[in-house]
Amino acid sequence: MSLIKSKQRVADHGEVFTPAWMVEAMLDLVKGETERIDSRFLESACGNGNFLVRILQRKLAVVELNYGKSEFEKRHFALLALMCCYGIELLADNIVECRANMLEIFADYLDIDESDDLYEAAFYVLSQNLIHGDALKMRTSDDQAITFAEWGYFGKGKFQRRDFRLDTLSQMSALSEEGSLFAHLGKHEIFKPASTWPPMSVSEIAALEGE
Repeated sequence: MSLIKSKQRVADHGEVFTPAWMVEAMLDLVKGETERIDSRFLESACGNGNFLVRILQRKLAVVELNYGKSEFEKRHFALLALMCCYGIELLADNIVECRANMLEIFADYLDIDESDDLYEAAFYVLSQNLIHGDALKMRTSDDQAITFAEWGYFGKGKFQRRDFRLDTLSQMSALSEEGSLFAHLGKHEIFKPASTWPPMSVSEIAALEGE
């Protein structure tokens, strides 16, 4: 794959795609995290998904190793793996490609198509997790505060969603530093979710896609 789409895009946006060998080398620096199904990754300039696709593939390999013999568990933990991948991208065509690439990897792994609720649920999750916007300004393309869904899996087919604003999350590291006025407090005491959703099944998540 070419590392650039056009010289004009390089000039206007500094857009140069990371080669596959470098993606692998960088992910190997945090290999243990890439092989945890529930570890969360945010790519703040995700392009068309070079990093996120490989992260998802690594997570799905762990799903197969641990849950491949149970179709129920395999499907739900694969969705959790997808839920833990996040991205922000400035250019509209890139974010569309990124969502499509991630969905293709997910659907191919589970051998599902649009007729499956799990496909529709994954489509919705990607619409929430992969944001068209400006990571530096922490604003979406339509100038709203970037908000991410934090997904968790309760087991037995039920997922929990809590929404957090990116500008709030970005303050966590500063406020937890030693010597900070708030260092003695737990993060749960400072950072409240913008919204908390009731536990949802795959079909209930899929139903959100049209909203």
